[in-house]
Amino acid sequence: MNSNTVITISRQYGCGGRELAEILAKKLNVKLYDRQIVHIAAAKLGINDLSEQDLLDLENTVHPLTLTFMPFHSFGTRMGESSRGMFLSEASVVRKLANDGPCVILGRCADYVLEDMPNHFSIFVCANDEYREERGRTVYDGKSVIELNQEDAKRAEYYAYYTGKEWGNPKNYDLIVNTSNASLDKIADAIIEYINTVK
Repeated sequence: MNSNTVITISRQYGCGGRELAEILAKKLNVKLYDRQIVHIAAAKLGINDLSEQDLLDLENTVHPLTLTFMPFHSFGTRMGESSRGMFLSEASVVRKLANDGPCVILGRCADYVLEDMPNHFSIFVCANDEYREERGRTVYDGKSVIELNQEDAKRAEYYAYYTGKEWGNPKNYDLIVNTSNASLDKIADAIIEYINTVK
C-alpha cells in the first residue's frame, strides 16, 4: 500500500465500523481520526467544552433544505452561513490531517471532502439486520434495529445536506464491506490486500 494512503470510513450504525477503523489503523500503524476532528474544528470557530451530546448534535443536526440550497462543493471552503460553518471547519481539518500523512478517518463526510485526493480510498461498512440487532443489544445499550436505523437516517440526512449525494450509495465509495459473516480482523486484512491490489 502507498505510504501516504488515506482511508475514509463511513458506516451503518451497529455494524462494527468504528472497531474496524481501529483495527485498520493499528495494522497499518497510522493515526485514526474521528471525534478529535470535531473538537479541532470547534476550537477553530472559538467553540469550547463540547460534551458527547454536543458532538452528537453537531454531527446529526441539519437545517431544512430550501430552494436556495447549495451543497458543499458549490461554495468550496468559504465560511458562509453560520449553519454551515462547523461543517466547513471540519472539512478544512480533514484536508489538513489527510495532507499531513497516512491515516484512517471515520465519518465526518471525509469520503466526500477528499474525493479528489490522490491515494484516498473510501469504504462504506454495512451489516445485515440480524448482526446489527445483536450488536445493538450487546454493544449499544440494548438499541433495537429500528433505533439503529433512526440514527442512520440522521447520518443520511446530514450527508445529503452537505454533499448533495446519497449516503451509502455504492457509487460514492471505492469499496463496500459487509461485516455480518467474518471477523473484523479478517475483514481488515482483506481491505488492506484489496487496496494493495488496486492502488
